Amino acid sequence: MSYAALADVQQWIDNDILIQLTDDADAGSVDTGVVATALEAASVEIDGYLGSRYALPLADPPAILGKLCVDISGYLLYIRRDAGAPEHWQARYKNAVAFLVKIASGQISLGAGDPAGVGGREAPEFVGPGRIFDRDKLKGF
Repeated sequence: MSYAALADVQQWIDNDILIQLTDDADAGSVDTGVVATALEAASVEIDGYLGSRYALPLADPPAILGKLCVDISGYLLYIRRDAGAPEHWQARYKNAVAFLVKIASGQISLGAGDPAGVGGREAPEFVGPGRIFDRDKLKGF
């Protein structure tokens, strides 16, 4: 399941550029299969980060994942051409990955509809008796 669709990509990449990035057959149109492959690859990458924290697939993915999916898939569309991605798409990709790392570590929430996690942020708590000796009691020895 992809977190974004062709229409989402078209909001961020001009149609003429999208044709250049996807039209391997020189048909003069966007190859929707290439875009779908990039979107699926981006979604798999996103799931790689979310899988350690959330049960997948997410029942109701937050909108931010769609934006991250577009940023990653746009970068992937550019790098499939040997020329590489422009700096702003490289930055968008790096920012998306950094955001996903923060989500995976629990520093950022997926929002109000944050799905129940599989790991959670809670650390184990250790309880034991008080100290017999401490710095104050051993002072002067």
